[in-house]
Amino acid sequence: MSSAFEIQLWWLLALPLFFILGWIAARIDIKHLVRESRTLPRSYFKGLNFLLNEQPDKAIEAFLEAARVDPETIELHFALGNLFRRRGETDRAIRVHQNLIERDVSQGQLSDLQRLHALAELGHDYLKAGLLDRAEEVFLKLRDTTRDEEAMRCLLEIYQQEKEWQRALDIACRLPEHAGHLWQKEIANFHCELASSALPRGDIKEARQQLDAALASNRKCVRATILQGEVALAEGNTAAAIEAWQRVEQQNPVYLALVANRLIEAFNKAGRKEHGIQLLRGWFALYPSLDLLDVVFQSELQAGRTEAAYQLVRDELRRNPTLLGLDKLLEAQILLAPPERRTDLELIKNLIHNHTRRVARYCCDSCGFKARQFYWRCPACGGWETYPPKRTEEFDLTP
Repeated sequence: MSSAFEIQLWWLLALPLFFILGWIAARIDIKHLVRESRTLPRSYFKGLNFLLNEQPDKAIEAFLEAARVDPETIELHFALGNLFRRRGETDRAIRVHQNLIERDVSQGQLSDLQRLHALAELGHDYLKAGLLDRAEEVFLKLRDTTRDEEAMRCLLEIYQQEKEWQRALDIACRLPEHAGHLWQKEIANFHCELASSALPRGDIKEARQQLDAALASNRKCVRATILQGEVALAEGNTAAAIEAWQRVEQQNPVYLALVANRLIEAFNKAGRKEHGIQLLRGWFALYPSLDLLDVVFQSELQAGRTEAAYQLVRDELRRNPTLLGLDKLLEAQILLAPPERRTDLELIKNLIHNHTRRVARYCCDSCGFKARQFYWRCPACGGWETYPPKRTEEFDLTP
């Protein structure tokens, strides 16, 4: 009992000592910060204030003034370069980062980490400016350094822009997993790009190998399955092409609209036209889309069943009122209408058709970029398979 009391007494005596030591340490740190802040030019703090108030133009001018007063402030140069690049003034950003690197070569003022940082920033400047050859040269120098993964990601972007698919594939296969991202989708699409390049050359063997590799990387790669149908058709094997395109339903039925037209042509070639139309009708009932509707509608018209085509579009328009559906309905009505009414119907159809051409778009799920044609890779954000193959309308017939 007495020993426990002595220990507690010792702690009571020690606590004020710890408090005094902490207070002294804090005073020393504060004095050090104040001393450092006094060495910085006032324009540096003005620039920070402008940045916090989202005034980048004034911040740049303040930082330029600070850099003139104290040219040794390396971090200030990095901040300036980033601001220039954000504003799209890539030429000025390049000059800032080049100046840092040249000064390091002549005077050795940068640490190893700062030198790599400056080199990486210069590479990003070149990339933003579209100088892909210079950017590639910089990021190749950063391979096998502390910025290796950053360099590989930038090289991957460069090779995709340059359509150097084999190089992009080599890089993607070496990239580590990042936040659960395993790169299978990208790798599969690179194989598909290589297969698409082999097909026009007539290199069927190479195309098959690339498509097998794509599906090995991502078994749900619809694009590879669609291309397998193209390969089979190039070999004259219509049955194999039909079988490949029918597998799309198991992979992702949203993409059936992309193969519907090719599939009906293959069925026609195989002498199984009615079977093809019934298959597409069944798909449309299960997975309705405007593009699939168009293929089924045209197939019924070509088969001479104008009334069936009209009823198909009318039923769909009642279920899902759209301008594209109305356009198809008017097309069928013109064929069924008496001659004296066709002129008026054609006038209405032309007005609707011109409008639907403006509002019918594919839309990227990632960035919202809209385009008239379907893309496997978004031209705006560079995402793969971010375009659902369904057209959306900005306006419909519902209030």
